[in-house]
Amino acid sequence: MKRKEFLGRLIGEVTNFMLQGNPLRMVVSLHQEDDGAHVSFFDDRPRNEEELERIRTALNPKALRPELAEYYGMMAGHDMAWDARLKLIGWQVKHASVDNSDSGLRIDLWLGSDSFNPDNFTIKKADKDKT
Repeated sequence: MKRKEFLGRLIGEVTNFMLQGNPLRMVVSLHQEDDGAHVSFFDDRPRNEEELERIRTALNPKALRPELAEYYGMMAGHDMAWDARLKLIGWQVKHASVDNSDSGLRIDLWLGSDSFNPDNFTIKKADKDKT
């Protein structure tokens, strides 16, 4: 699958997941380099810790299986449960972080080769202790 198609499908799946919560506002940020990418998703609907952990677990599976994720992802359709659909995404990303931002849910996905350094692509959180 070409990079443009892969990113389009990945962004589509995560935005579809977030739209299930009927947010009033949603933002997607993409930063690409030759050897990797960082995609951030924000909405205005905070989640409780149990839901955040369920999303984290689905997006950070123990075993990475990109070949299965691509194969099954094309066959999954839209009838598949969201936890399973998120796990398919998790198999394709290097790392995912999930938390509540100041306004709502924030999902960060890092994709790249083994030489890819996600620190170069991270949106830094504001230091709330500074006044």
